[in-house]
Amino acid sequence: MTQRRYEINDEQWEQIKDMFPPYQTGRPTKLSNRTMFNAFLWIARSGAAWRDLPEERYGSWKTAYSRLCKWRDSGLLIAIFQALHIEPDFENLSIDSTSIKAHQHSGGCKKNADGHEVNQHIGVSRGGKTTKIHTVVDGLGNPLAFLLTGGQVYDSVPAINLLQEFDITGSHILGDKAYGSEAIRNWITAKQASYTIPPKANNQNPWKVDWYRYKERHLVECFFNKIKHFRRVSTRYDKLAKSFLSFVYIAAIFKLTL
Repeated sequence: MTQRRYEINDEQWEQIKDMFPPYQTGRPTKLSNRTMFNAFLWIARSGAAWRDLPEERYGSWKTAYSRLCKWRDSGLLIAIFQALHIEPDFENLSIDSTSIKAHQHSGGCKKNADGHEVNQHIGVSRGGKTTKIHTVVDGLGNPLAFLLTGGQVYDSVPAINLLQEFDITGSHILGDKAYGSEAIRNWITAKQASYTIPPKANNQNPWKVDWYRYKERHLVECFFNKIKHFRRVSTRYDKLAKSFLSFVYIAAIFKLTL
């Protein structure tokens, strides 16, 4: 199959093709799972609106959007992302977050039956309306999990919730000064793990830091740099947090198959 710009190649597709369920449709000519995944990649990389999806290549944008919603709500994208974790390196785990500017199109989410707007993790911070992507990467720089919050949420708040998804026994947790609270450090120690987190300048009881090991934290920064090549990730256009997170998983899947 001829590979076009923004699309997954044959070698990458071989790694994930068996993870997709057969798509049932009454139409005689259906669009393949690969075509649909390439459509999602095109949207993610270009940052274009759904209505701008090239119909001659990917079919109707409504069909592609419906398929994304189906895979999003069924948990398929998360399952593929997790299945690609083959022997992750838990020696060093780097945790960090990055702020994503929320476009004006991401506002105005519909309210629930009670008349209240559901929390879509868009907050007001110094940079305006933003969403934070929190992640943990392993010693090879591969992402292990994601979590969204509003941009005003401190990095330390969701840190334990993110780390407790794994067995960190024997691991070294690398983070910047934002993760140096006593609660986080005590929790890491209680899990029989160690941490490499610099103390803040005003800390009354500073601790020693292995600065040589701390250099490995660049892996999480490099990962954020890679997924921000996907314009639908570097700027949030989606009203729903789960839709925005779906594009984060699509970008991560693409990177994990390289």
